[in-house]
Amino acid sequence: MKPAVKTFTAGQLAALTEARLVGDPDKQISGVETLEFATSEDASFLSNLKYRETMLQSQAGLICMPPQIDAPEGKTILFSENPSRTFQKIIELLFDAPANPSGFTGIHPTAVVHPTAKIGKDVQIGPYVVIDQHAAIGDNTQLYPFVSIGAHVHVGTHCVFHSHVSIRERCEIGNRVILQPGAVIGSCGFGFTTNAQGHHTKLEQLGIVIIEDDVEVGANTTIDRARFKVTRISAGTKIDNLVQIGHNVVLGQHNIIVSQSGIAGSAKTGRNVVLGGQAGIVGHVDIADFVMIATRGGVSKTIKDTGKYAGGPVMTLSEHNRQQVHLRKIGEYVKRLEALEAKLKEN
Repeated sequence: MKPAVKTFTAGQLAALTEARLVGDPDKQISGVETLEFATSEDASFLSNLKYRETMLQSQAGLICMPPQIDAPEGKTILFSENPSRTFQKIIELLFDAPANPSGFTGIHPTAVVHPTAKIGKDVQIGPYVVIDQHAAIGDNTQLYPFVSIGAHVHVGTHCVFHSHVSIRERCEIGNRVILQPGAVIGSCGFGFTTNAQGHHTKLEQLGIVIIEDDVEVGANTTIDRARFKVTRISAGTKIDNLVQIGHNVVLGQHNIIVSQSGIAGSAKTGRNVVLGGQAGIVGHVDIADFVMIATRGGVSKTIKDTGKYAGGPVMTLSEHNRQQVHLRKIGEYVKRLEALEAKLKEN
């Protein structure tokens, strides 16, 4: 990482991050680094106890930690309930994020903007962007190279769309939405009819996608348009890379959807639902608020109760863990059965 543009004392950082300081308040901090490679001028953090030994050996000048861990002697520590977030605040204090990382301002001469499109104030449109007829782009939005905005698309203010994002016709994007490279919004849902001869005929997908405020969509994630109504991603939801969301899906507010998950058509989630990596949800099921699905969990039925679930098909996490204990002992059980069978035959 490049050198920081600012230097703070540990005491100043404690005040600015509202964390509790133990150690030298005059310690000068001018950089950030992992525990393993940090120097006496770097801040670092510990959020997972399995790295405690690494922390004890670290040369970091300042370490962000949770309050459940005792302060090691001779080290300067910032205690907070969320050390990762405290560390992030320190990064933002030390390093000024560039206002315009792309370096392009205004509308690049290679961009193609339809005469009927409406462009707000201070919009940045990079090289080879295409904005189709009657599209509307809100104030202070940034469109990086090769972004494609379809006809009648509405985009809110302060959005950032990275390179090769595609938003198809009539979709609606809220304010402060971030779309990472290659995200596709409003592609056709996967729908076909099959005749007696086994030939497939495409069902036209005439609905749209609505993405509400403060959503982030990861790289190469695809969100299908509804067949005739709306696929909706509700406010505050964060979606990782390589996620597939089918037509007519409704994701509730502040969901977390981790990489390679798949959600089939017309599924609905409540608020603050979390899907671990490679989780799958079949179509036409509902998931209650504050449900957490473990990595590779498979949801085949509606989940009505808040809680943690795992397995395929999913069950409560406690039941799944009990089953895993039994499965790990399956070889022992087989041997015991064989021994019992042998005794029965002897008798």
